[in-house]
Amino acid sequence: MESSQIVVGNFNLTCHHINTLVIGSGAASLNSAVSLHSMGQEDIVIATSHWGGGTSRNAGSDKQTYYKLSLCGDEPDSVTAMAGDLFAGRCMHGDIALCEAQGSIKAFMNLVALGVPFPHDKYGSWAGYKTDHDPRARATSAGPYTSRMMFEALASEVYKRNIKVLDKHHCVALLTDELRTKVTGAIAINTEEKDPWNAFVLFNSTNVVLGTGGPAGIYDSSVYPLSQYGSTGMALLAGASGQNLTESQFGIASVKFRWNLSGSYQQVIPRYFSTSPGGSDKEEFLNSSFPDFKTLLRAIFLKGYQWPFDPVKVSGYGSSLIDLLVYKEIEEKGREVYIDYTCNPTWKNGEIFDLSLLDSETYNYLERSRALKDCPVERLLAMNPAAVALYHDHGIDLITEPIQIAVCAQHNNGGLKGNIWWESNLRHLFPVGEVNGSHGVYRPGGSALNSGQVGSYRAAQYISRKYGSHPPEEKAFLELATPDTERILALAEKWMGAYEGSEFSTILSEIQKRMSASGGIIRNRKTIALAAREADRLVNELPGKIKASAVGELADSFRLFDLCITHSVYLEAIRTYIEMGGRSRGSYIVTDEPDDSGKSVEDSILNPEICLYDREIEKKILELKLKDGSVVPELTDIRDIPKQNLWFEHVWRDYLEDNWLES
Repeated sequence: MESSQIVVGNFNLTCHHINTLVIGSGAASLNSAVSLHSMGQEDIVIATSHWGGGTSRNAGSDKQTYYKLSLCGDEPDSVTAMAGDLFAGRCMHGDIALCEAQGSIKAFMNLVALGVPFPHDKYGSWAGYKTDHDPRARATSAGPYTSRMMFEALASEVYKRNIKVLDKHHCVALLTDELRTKVTGAIAINTEEKDPWNAFVLFNSTNVVLGTGGPAGIYDSSVYPLSQYGSTGMALLAGASGQNLTESQFGIASVKFRWNLSGSYQQVIPRYFSTSPGGSDKEEFLNSSFPDFKTLLRAIFLKGYQWPFDPVKVSGYGSSLIDLLVYKEIEEKGREVYIDYTCNPTWKNGEIFDLSLLDSETYNYLERSRALKDCPVERLLAMNPAAVALYHDHGIDLITEPIQIAVCAQHNNGGLKGNIWWESNLRHLFPVGEVNGSHGVYRPGGSALNSGQVGSYRAAQYISRKYGSHPPEEKAFLELATPDTERILALAEKWMGAYEGSEFSTILSEIQKRMSASGGIIRNRKTIALAAREADRLVNELPGKIKASAVGELADSFRLFDLCITHSVYLEAIRTYIEMGGRSRGSYIVTDEPDDSGKSVEDSILNPEICLYDREIEKKILELKLKDGSVVPELTDIRDIPKQNLWFEHVWRDYLEDNWLES
């Protein structure tokens, strides 16, 4: 890396000249850097606002899942079968599904080689289990902290390879050519610098790998770590296209300690209850919506591996009815909801839980897990003691106290558009990890970790073979970068000069409450239209509302602006989908106001009109792009899984001639 100093107006900037800038420090970002380095490209810099502050390092579940091709036993599996199952989730391109399936073994074995302790038996067999939307037992886990272990293993490799890391560097804008066809670098704020006039940093880079995670900061009810915000707005402003932005996942999670309550947290059949604010008037509120005790117990158990909210699983007393009842208890009745592992559920008229009430699937699962115990926490300790220890490590004792819960935003299946090399429509930009919208409507649990590893490796492959050149000379770079740089610095100067007290927390709360209310599991046609207009208004007003007096506040101001852009585009995506006839699917229910037919909002929620993929908006992928300040939608045909010619001599010739690097 070469560096220089330049002056733009009143600002003194450091300018770094590199082949590849990696933004973010999650498992996907680190894998791209390590992979690039292993391929011979050593001119790499990782810039991150908070080393280890993202989802990889700080999120998980009961036994956080990694999804891969099956590697043991007599259960048949193949790359084609796995690609087909990923593709069956709808609105996912078939060539992407094939890449994720084909690359899963290499990605998994790389993590094993780096020391991630995925369990195997004495024969070396990596046993699997079924996760949500998984027809085969492809899931594996290293425990509640699988992605943390991935981060730690990859971070160790970054250190071993002496890859340059610039911590406390918050990237605020991507730099592009004049026509916005490719990225040329980025601009960041060094938050360790005390003087705002010396805090800005330019990156003159041939490539940018963007691994800043999903849009965590736009939701109020969220299980994303507080340290993660996301930076999707930065890429959208630069000209990158988004896709499937309507498709977020939501699920039951604890709120005081943000953690997903999936898998064994539900399979041990805990008690759900609600109270008035302050703790009075305790009620097991699920009872009134289920016909009998056995049906309720089965729904709670199934909530374990059918964890994300799914409108298909609401009617017929399915597991997602629980999410819906929790949501309504909190949002409509203003009550607090808890899960209690100290007591079994009880039924009307004081009927007591008994193992004989369990249906055969539930009973057999607990029996095979050696968890036929008297109360939920005993069952959890027998099945997954690490799940109890995890909460204890965060000051919560599941043995003695209930935990407050909500239905929270958990993952974005959509994101930035990328091709089979994870390259954006904005060339030389490679979104990897959750910021890349490779998933469709549904995805098997744990496939996001696989996608992040496969995609970041493939991005490194393409960069090393196609984009390995040095960045342009400083003069040529500055000719392209100056307009965007001057725009960013003018905003910074305006915000610093107008300081009279920051409105950051108030505006952030407005963004998050609007997104959770209108872009959560219940999406109303009229409400979303109003929310999209209000979001667009805030985008236009926000530059005049922001104030900053120090470098940290300046970084927060750019972060707030990014979140505002992001939530506006996401709400516009949801509005477009609904206005074009899109129905309930994925992890949300679409409703209308009551009409003359007599069907109430309550009816449409409990018996939603499910997407049949027979309307134009449902059959295609919705892409959106910012152009001249307006959101421009486009419907794109879904690419099928490619028919491959795997005749060895043909593949060998193409490999030797680098023809396999076509995009």
